[in-house]
Amino acid sequence: MNSPIASGASQAWAALGADSSLLDRVSYGGPSGGLPARLPVMELARATVAVCSLAAAELTSVRTGCPVPRVRVDDEAVATAFLSDRLVRADGRAWSTFAPLSRFWRATDGWVRTHANYPHHRARLLAALGVPGNAGEKAVDAADAVDAVAQAIAGLTALEVEESVYAAGGLAVAARGPEDWAKSEQGVMVAGQPLLTTARIDDAPDRMFDRMLGGAALPCAGLRVLDLTRVLAGPVATRTLALLGADVLRIDAPQLPESQEAHNDTGMGKRSTTLGLGEDTDRRLFEDLLDAADVVVTGYRPGALERFGLTPEALAERRPGLVIAQLSAWGRYGPWCERRGFDSLVQVATGIAELEGSPDSPGALPAQALDHGTGYLLAAGVLRALTEQHRTGGTRLVRLALTQTAHWLVHGLAPAPGEEEGFDAEHWLTETDSPVGRLRHALPPVSYDGGPVNWARPPGLWGTDAPAWGGA
Repeated sequence: MNSPIASGASQAWAALGADSSLLDRVSYGGPSGGLPARLPVMELARATVAVCSLAAAELTSVRTGCPVPRVRVDDEAVATAFLSDRLVRADGRAWSTFAPLSRFWRATDGWVRTHANYPHHRARLLAALGVPGNAGEKAVDAADAVDAVAQAIAGLTALEVEESVYAAGGLAVAARGPEDWAKSEQGVMVAGQPLLTTARIDDAPDRMFDRMLGGAALPCAGLRVLDLTRVLAGPVATRTLALLGADVLRIDAPQLPESQEAHNDTGMGKRSTTLGLGEDTDRRLFEDLLDAADVVVTGYRPGALERFGLTPEALAERRPGLVIAQLSAWGRYGPWCERRGFDSLVQVATGIAELEGSPDSPGALPAQALDHGTGYLLAAGVLRALTEQHRTGGTRLVRLALTQTAHWLVHGLAPAPGEEEGFDAEHWLTETDSPVGRLRHALPPVSYDGGPVNWARPPGLWGTDAPAWGGA
């Protein structure tokens, strides 16, 4: 287990505070050429899926009293899963993962990348740049909107675009080299953080396992998960918990619409509803759900949910014994802590785009690997917290950030030698009937002896389920 192929898993497993001897339960195989990059993207993907699978196997052992099942990590399955958002089809229809205004732009002194997939982000971008608000609202205007934004950005420095768009509540990040990021205040603080953090925040007794224990076939059977996350890392994590048997209820604010196409990929195994936490009736419904929850996963920028009393300390006081998992883009520290962010923007800020690009233009990773990798780490953190909670009780807190995963990718991982060619995603795609039609999707890469091979249910229509736990 000292080989390069296992080094990433060893690092991640240690960050999770787990027993290193269990790594001997993991084996690897399959063609590994599905995520070609200069950086060790395949190693990140392999390692994060490996520790998630092993954490699931460990919890299975806790619940059944049997030895920890063996884990098999297939590189082809892993690469296919990391590309799942690009491979999903509904009745043969593909999904364009990036809108026309989500792209790189040339500024006076370099490059800047914007993210405008959601209507409110697009409107804020256009307003910040002084582009007429109706530009891009209709498909026929898309080309005009691109031209207008390109012209506006061409007259500004990259940092001027970044600052003005963020001030307007939009998303734009100036492309930085890895050295520039490392010297920045936020970059220095990220470099001082571990890959992830786990903590026990009180001595609450373990109430959940009294209900969950009993030799269930799946390690998360009986578990209730409140999913307060959006694209993409958080939904990947909760999709994985659903695979493992959890009752996952995703809750979105009704004024923040989600793409059904995105939900077709990350909504596997879950149900989805909307609640306005600022409305009295919806807030009471939420509190009832929280009172019966075992896990709360949040993926909004720091400060967005705290105003509703959803800090870890407040959650622990209202529901002792919870597992709380928090995800952010930039980390919960430093001058960027309250900024909005997505995988593509973190790549640009941290120097990944420069490392993967050319002298003429920045590049990108072959998948949204920071999102997917962080999602599997987040699920692994929840699974390990459940195992530790059974042993010693306590409300548990797990925290991750896309920038910390990015730092690990750039500075902590070494590529495994001899990556094999012959990758074929078709081996790990399947089809199922769903409310949106015939759905083609990637099979789960998380695998251990006796574990599930697919989700129990396809995604439904986003936001249309009742705000209640399954069977309630």
